Amino acid sequence: MIKEVVLATGNKGKVKEFSNLLEGVFGEIISLSDLGSPPEVIEDGLTFRDNALKKAREIAQYSGKLTLADDSGLEVDALNGQPGVYSARYSGEGATDKTNIDKVLAKLGNNPNRKARFVCVLALVDPNGEELVVEGFCEGVILSKPRGEGGFGYDPVFYLPDKRKTMAELEPELKNTISHRANALKKLKTELERKGSFKKSYN
Repeated sequence: MIKEVVLATGNKGKVKEFSNLLEGVFGEIISLSDLGSPPEVIEDGLTFRDNALKKAREIAQYSGKLTLADDSGLEVDALNGQPGVYSARYSGEGATDKTNIDKVLAKLGNNPNRKARFVCVLALVDPNGEELVVEGFCEGVILSKPRGEGGFGYDPVFYLPDKRKTMAELEPELKNTISHRANALKKLKTELERKGSFKKSYN
């Protein structure tokens, strides 16, 4: 187990989800709120990978600690991969989960092609420049209206046919085994075991 890691996000939903997912991998999870006044990282990359690496690099340099950042979002086939990297701010300035969902549903209209996926890119960076990047996916379809009270973001309209539930209807324990973040984290664990270098530096 690696002693500690900074989680480079201010999203409370992500902090809660990642804290559960990272149990057993890192001893202590340090959030941005624990760092005082960290720099605001402008997510201006063209890809999830660009944004994840930028966040991890800047916070690692600021904190002097091993840092894990993610960039994640929704890709809808009929919308040519939108909202993609703009998922959190898809409906413009002051965007909320509801306004983002409303925009996706309005753009889809009655389009029969509802295929979509959640994407998560994780970037683990240490202040000395060592980096590890992995990607995880979760396939589903977009419903015509929200269902469920759990989760956050687009979870209420992201339906998993094999589970017959939306992400927002899943028990947290189940979500944490099949989500895009869970799948990315499985790859991260595998790569950490294979590489071993981060462990040597941070145990």
